Amino acid sequence: MASIDPTVAAVIDRHPKAEDSDDEDALINALEDDDGALDAFREQRLQQLHAEFARAKELRSSDHGSYAEIKDEKQLMDITTSTKLCVVHFFKPDFGRCSIMDGHLETLTPKHFDTRFLKINVENAPFLVTKLKVQVLPCVIAFVDGVGVDRIIGFEGLSNRPDSFSTKDLESRLLSSGVLVRAKMAEHESVSNRTKRQQQQDEDDDDDDWD
Repeated sequence: MASIDPTVAAVIDRHPKAEDSDDEDALINALEDDDGALDAFREQRLQQLHAEFARAKELRSSDHGSYAEIKDEKQLMDITTSTKLCVVHFFKPDFGRCSIMDGHLETLTPKHFDTRFLKINVENAPFLVTKLKVQVLPCVIAFVDGVGVDRIIGFEGLSNRPDSFSTKDLESRLLSSGVLVRAKMAEHESVSNRTKRQQQQDEDDDDDDWD
């Protein structure tokens, strides 16, 4: 995807669901507030904002922006091979760390509508589990043009804290793999959200080995 003006990107990213209510006027007003009437790039930015608005609306109509569970592994393979950017979480519902990963992915999904975010219970994907050698959960695999370009095993490589990471940490890792378009998370999560996740992690300290 071609890069867009940083000012336009900032407006779009601050209103990730504006297109749900067809509220393009709100985005234009926000752009006007940021842009200034005398900005030489005003008209170009307005055109780009309109194009981004339309593109986001079209993507959301094809299930982008929603974190969906896929029940059938054939369907999952079809989606990953037909979608340019895709993040797949292999999970088990009774694994605490999978629930923690779910929370972070649910936060990222509406912000990164260019990317499909999916999850599948490993018990519904025996072929893929064997083919992709999924052995430790959670396992998050980033696909670009149907090719796995990165794999997050457990919480490895997400932060310098072995059992704790933020949504921004996860976003940074996925950005580095090329499966996300641009950074959209704030520099910090709310204290309450991080505390809640930490409490959940403290209750589930065991490695989620699955074999």
